[in-house]
Amino acid sequence: MNFKTLGSISIVAGTAIGGGMLALPLATAALGMIPALILLVVIWGLSAYTSLLMLEINLHSGVGDNVHAITGKTLGKVGQLIQGGSFLSLLFALTMVYLMGGSSLLETRLQPIGINMSNQVAVILFTVIFGGLIAIGVKWIDKVSRILFTSMVVLLVIVVAFLLPDVNLISALNNYSTDVASGTALQQLWLAAIPVVFTSFGFHVCIATIVRYLEGDAASLRKVLLIGSTIPLVCYILWLLVTLGSLGGETVHSFGGSLPKLVAALQGLAQSHIISQAIDLFANLALVTSFLGVTMSLFDYVAELTRAKDDAVGRAKTWLITFIPPLLCALYYPDGFFKVLGFAAIPLVVMIIYLPIAMALKQRSQQLGGYQVSGGTLGLIAAGLLGTLIVVAQLMVALA
Repeated sequence: MNFKTLGSISIVAGTAIGGGMLALPLATAALGMIPALILLVVIWGLSAYTSLLMLEINLHSGVGDNVHAITGKTLGKVGQLIQGGSFLSLLFALTMVYLMGGSSLLETRLQPIGINMSNQVAVILFTVIFGGLIAIGVKWIDKVSRILFTSMVVLLVIVVAFLLPDVNLISALNNYSTDVASGTALQQLWLAAIPVVFTSFGFHVCIATIVRYLEGDAASLRKVLLIGSTIPLVCYILWLLVTLGSLGGETVHSFGGSLPKLVAALQGLAQSHIISQAIDLFANLALVTSFLGVTMSLFDYVAELTRAKDDAVGRAKTWLITFIPPLLCALYYPDGFFKVLGFAAIPLVVMIIYLPIAMALKQRSQQLGGYQVSGGTLGLIAAGLLGTLIVVAQLMVALA
């Protein structure tokens, strides 16, 4: 396995692991450990299948095409408008989520050394520092992602290893949702959890970029997507076991979706200052790796959409279009991390389930040959039904 393949795997996995990693305990705390793990595995299966479906579509359309061009070739202008609106809504929403989450963790990290700043200053600082990396280009993001992702995985192993002794596995697995809520309240918690878990596996935004980067090598790309999507699943399972198993579902649920409270509670379990710092650094790296993957895809898409030149002025204009809208939203809606992450599920379903199903059906009817994901029409139907369930869940939460 060469360095480009390893780097691509880190981009895929790093794009998924981020806000999702930190939000999962907050979203699933009230469900009980076993139901939460079952939900994780089902959503992972759906995400892995749809990623391979998007690979099939991309390879049939042509290596080098981005999502906008692929949709135009298969579904025409109407499809492009739907895809473009969904793609921009998703990426702007996710960028906003990571700006909010990253700035709140940045505030918390700087306070112990005597630096107190407002949330707005923290948001701007996070955008300038980490958003500035995006203007460099995918090759440098690949290198940076390898380093950050490797560091994050090492820290995750350290944190899990040191917190596992505090996990009461039997108690955690026997923890049922009725311990926290029941009836209508429990139903609402389930509905709220499903879109957040789905969004936590939303690495698909970088597939077109990865296909171009690996020059359409179907075997390598399939390996990248399967390994890259499985790494987050393993990390999420370990993370839920550690967080819910050590703190308890009721305690985590009481945090009300606050990332700093979750991090602080885990630090309170640490037996040393070093482990406490490792937990804090891990939380920050989880957000940064996902932030880079998502904003890299958004930057690439905006550049293609606006036909910006690949020079200093063109990249500066693309950068402003990429970051100004989510930055403004993060500045004036600082406490929306959990809600916006759930909302992102709707455009994500449209983009990675509904539209790919429509494109796959059209391409398969043309009998183009080449790579095709397993499952046939039955697989497409199953994916469509699960996607509809996710949309309905989020709409019911929004209307409640």
